[in-house]
Amino acid sequence: MTSAAPIATRHGNFFAQFNGIGLSRLDFPCKARAPKPASKPTGEAKHWLAATAAALESLLLGRAPSRLPPLDISAGTEFQQTVWAELLNIPSGQTRSYGEIAGRLAKPGAARAVGSACGANPIPVIVPCHRVLAAHQRIGGFFGGLDWKQRLLRIEQADFVD
Repeated sequence: MTSAAPIATRHGNFFAQFNGIGLSRLDFPCKARAPKPASKPTGEAKHWLAATAAALESLLLGRAPSRLPPLDISAGTEFQQTVWAELLNIPSGQTRSYGEIAGRLAKPGAARAVGSACGANPIPVIVPCHRVLAAHQRIGGFFGGLDWKQRLLRIEQADFVD
């Protein structure tokens, strides 16, 4: 079962995709891809869509969501999945460096690999890869575009260097 739906926000329409496990992809308004053939969310996925929209709305207001929809991060490698799970531990308004995340995963030399995992994150904003910065609080890169990373960090009132 796959389903897909747009989520309207004041920042534009995000595009969410769901499978039998939960939310499997979230695209930024400017990065939305043409969806694979999918049905509109029904049943459980309809509840997941509502939970995704509520979580996204909270995050885009700079607040931690009260709950997240079930997330399917299984599309990534084992290392990517570990990085994505670690990102969920970064509180709103706080940041970590790629090196700090690598150290937390007992892979101190893997800062670049952490950066690559962040770039491959299929569920940005909700899995907060935007909270990961380069050394010295520098903005670094971002799959959704640096404007989105800066916007999200400003919404959360996080410290960073442009």
